[in-house]
Amino acid sequence: MSWLIILRKRENYRKAFDGFDPKKVSKYSKKKVNELLKNPGIIRNQRKIEAAINNAKRFLEVQDEFGSFDEYIWRFTDFKPKRNSWKRMSQIPATTKLSDKISADLKERGFKFVGSTTIYAHLQAIGVVNDHIVSCFRYKELKAKLKIMD
Repeated sequence: MSWLIILRKRENYRKAFDGFDPKKVSKYSKKKVNELLKNPGIIRNQRKIEAAINNAKRFLEVQDEFGSFDEYIWRFTDFKPKRNSWKRMSQIPATTKLSDKISADLKERGFKFVGSTTIYAHLQAIGVVNDHIVSCFRYKELKAKLKIMD
């Protein structure tokens, strides 16, 4: 499954999964799962739908334990972003030791479908990892911003 397909269905997922509200999603019933399986706007895979419900429950547990999911994730990097200096897109890895470690920890906590590639993409998306290539305007902006924060 390509990331582009998922991104194009993002708004359908947001609507189908109540704005991604973990409290609501964690309470989904079998009836709701059956409704989602009939929704043509999302990928209708029962195991993944059930995993989303499970993961919402686990997400809430992590929030309870650490105060926030953000706090949980950032502790893996001592609350400092990882800055890479890639020159070419081909250098950017799909996984790293960091994503392997977080993926394994999430799986131990009962999360499903949280492989290292998915976790690495998440780390990039939330700014834990800056994988913009050095010639990208965004790389320079983030580097300057992060120096201010150091």
